[in-house]
Amino acid sequence: MPIRSIPQGTLNRIAHHSDRVRDEMVQVRRAIHAHPELARTEVATTALVADRLREAGLAPRLLPGTGLTCDLLGRKTGGRCVVAIRADLDALPIEENTGLPFSSTRHGVSHACGHDAHTSAVLGAGLVLASLAAEGELPAGVRLLFQPAEEAQPGGAHDAIDAGALDGIERILALHCDPRLDVGQVGTRIGPITSASDSVTVTVSSLGGHTSRPHLTGDVVFALGQVITQVPAVLGRRLDPRAGVNLTWGQVQAGSAPNAIPGTGTLRGTLRYLDADIAGSIDEVFESAVRQVVAPYAVDLDVTRVRGVPPVVNDELSTGILEASARAVLGADSVALTEQSLGGEDFGWYLTRVAGGMARLGTRTPGGRVYDLHQADYRLDERAIDAGTRVLAAAAVLAGLSARRSGDE
Repeated sequence: MPIRSIPQGTLNRIAHHSDRVRDEMVQVRRAIHAHPELARTEVATTALVADRLREAGLAPRLLPGTGLTCDLLGRKTGGRCVVAIRADLDALPIEENTGLPFSSTRHGVSHACGHDAHTSAVLGAGLVLASLAAEGELPAGVRLLFQPAEEAQPGGAHDAIDAGALDGIERILALHCDPRLDVGQVGTRIGPITSASDSVTVTVSSLGGHTSRPHLTGDVVFALGQVITQVPAVLGRRLDPRAGVNLTWGQVQAGSAPNAIPGTGTLRGTLRYLDADIAGSIDEVFESAVRQVVAPYAVDLDVTRVRGVPPVVNDELSTGILEASARAVLGADSVALTEQSLGGEDFGWYLTRVAGGMARLGTRTPGGRVYDLHQADYRLDERAIDAGTRVLAAAAVLAGLSARRSGDE
């Protein structure tokens, strides 16, 4: 379906209202950054956002625990919201070492993934859209969604969905910081943009014994070594490589003495894939591979796979809306094709229920260093907050216009 254009008058109003909140949203980001909160403890962050929305005359609805939604009514959908824009509130258990004057004041906790910028951009977009609604320029109802616990498993998307955050919603949109893109750029892709991320645990056990007599016991350490090296290779031959399957071990625990074969050992890692349809096949192939690999070594085995987030799969229309909005408010050259990532994103759960899309928001100062996500020194160019505000506000308007044209109202 062709994507409608945002009227120039509406674009001018978006620019005007974005200018009004730009500096304030930077200060909001700094306040959140200085006081980060881990998953499902985002009490102060929720209160900060809710208070600012109330100051704007809006009526935020607190979710159970932490997080909130806030509905903005459009002129053509009455009391019904059909579009949602989402932010995530939580920080990471990482000690910050940026040296910024507004660095985290909480030991071992920081916004090393840019959720403070996501929250500020969605709040800014919400204030812009509220002004448009007051002027009769908001075509369809928009729901602001500030979810908790994106970094946790199970994530806060479940909390939000269970509390009715998607009720009536037909399309949901989001941005995620990308330090590889310059500020003022937005990265998009149709189809999978992030991967599923499952946790896997393999525990092997035996009687244990002396390393001089390995034939008298199952050699737990040797068996674990075979699993580490052989199982990823098996998956690469038993599963369609186009599904983007990747098994990486992150933790090995076994033994306490160099001359003793331990009685138990454990491997933990992540199993990632870009094609959600392959999830069922992975169950059978993964466990079968582990059992066959350890079979010669006379050890007992326990295999656990915990399903995490599904892939974020952008639909064509949502991707087009984000691209058209970015070009309209940031310039014709602002959109870039983004790479697929094997990182997991809680946003994927929303897309199992409704159409939607996520784009990458450039946070790198042009010509500057790339500060990677989930690192203690992660910094972002704060001009990205204004860019995110404008893109999300325009995308919400354009999604509303597209819904009206398609008869979704």
